Amino acid sequence: LIMSPAMWKWTCLVSHLLLSTTVSPLGRQQPLHTKRPFITFTGDQAEGNFNHLVVDERTGHIYLGAVNRIYKLSSDLKVLVTHQTGPDEDNPKCYPPRIVQTCNEPLTPTNNINKMLLIDYKENRLIACGSLYQGICKLLRLDDLFKLGEPFHKKEHYLSGVNESGSVFGVIVSYSNMDDKLFIATAVDGKPEYFPTISSRKLTKNSEADGMFAYVFHDEFVASMIKIPSDTFTIIPDFDIYYIYGFSSGNFVYFLTLQPEMISPPGSTTKEQVYTSKLVRLCKEDTAFNSYVEVPIGCEKNGVEYRLLQAAYLSKAGAILAKSLGVGPEDDILFTVFSKGQKRKMKSLDESALCIFVLKDINDRIKDRLQSCYRGEGTLDLAWLKVKDIPCSSALLTIDDNFCGLDMNAPLGVSSMVRGLPIFTEDGDRMTSVIAYVYKNHSLAFVGTKSGKLKK
Repeated sequence: LIMSPAMWKWTCLVSHLLLSTTVSPLGRQQPLHTKRPFITFTGDQAEGNFNHLVVDERTGHIYLGAVNRIYKLSSDLKVLVTHQTGPDEDNPKCYPPRIVQTCNEPLTPTNNINKMLLIDYKENRLIACGSLYQGICKLLRLDDLFKLGEPFHKKEHYLSGVNESGSVFGVIVSYSNMDDKLFIATAVDGKPEYFPTISSRKLTKNSEADGMFAYVFHDEFVASMIKIPSDTFTIIPDFDIYYIYGFSSGNFVYFLTLQPEMISPPGSTTKEQVYTSKLVRLCKEDTAFNSYVEVPIGCEKNGVEYRLLQAAYLSKAGAILAKSLGVGPEDDILFTVFSKGQKRKMKSLDESALCIFVLKDINDRIKDRLQSCYRGEGTLDLAWLKVKDIPCSSALLTIDDNFCGLDMNAPLGVSSMVRGLPIFTEDGDRMTSVIAYVYKNHSLAFVGTKSGKLKK
């Protein structure tokens, strides 16, 4: 049985279908066989939760990021190697961490929560980032989890002070003739002066090289990063951008986010805080981040708004779905899960919807917005730049599908929401995860739910 990487991610967790059927040569379905058990893996309960999972698409080996541990498992969930990442003496108020300069805060044994796990196929290594010391990363050899490097001596080596496991998302952009790039997106937890919310970093061939994780470009005025202005926090004290998913497609890198925003309800003179789901796009080759654009996304069915993004996954359309959408079978389709409403980020309602977006439609909306802004229409329209409300500047130039910005009209926001196509709703058991792939021209989606159900 040959499986796509997407299929592997589910197979390693649900190794056998609970009910299996066979089809006779005449096409008649035979009776159901006896239930087969799940293959499971249980780590050290004292260490706490598992945080992230990645599967080597070449070998089927599974890498599991946990609290204080990285596990390498076989495809049938047998432990092959374990690497310990914590605990260690630390204090989250130490910045820079004590390993850079003396910290006056009391140090206590602190768990290392895995916040990001990525396979760097080109260099045969695992990038494992944790919560200790304001978020530093280890580079581990895939074969035996031997530590190849652990950069910690420069301020750009500290990625995020947030301790939640879902606070960092990374996308590797690979090149054949030069070092790769790592786009890192992270919540900043009220520390915008320390941490950029998005940046692009160097992935050097040598894991101990001085330039590992350095910004792709950095001078006195411009850098490969986006920082949230400090004065944004005077309007929304708990402002942050939460990154749900990320991927690369064509010439761009994308992140799907959830972020707070102050709005004035119809007929009200006061503002209230809501959460808006937004897609962020950057050009892969944009070292100055002039191409940053974000567009709100959401879903609606039968008058019900689904606006709180829970999960997302990029797949291809496949011939059958493509025909119904009027796109090509190789076009990128974004499968997304939203919960109802947009006010309660931490306690989402159980009503949820599975929706799809054609990536080309989102890119077309972004191009329209870029063209209007470069005609001098409107403002930059970003929630986290509202304190300035900077007007768009006019410039005579042609903006095509691959336009990567200038040192003007950036960063830029799209005001009108792009609506996805709802294909399934669930009212009682909130959908929390999604994965999809194409099988014999059909698009198949799997969703996981709050109660631990798997829906195909």
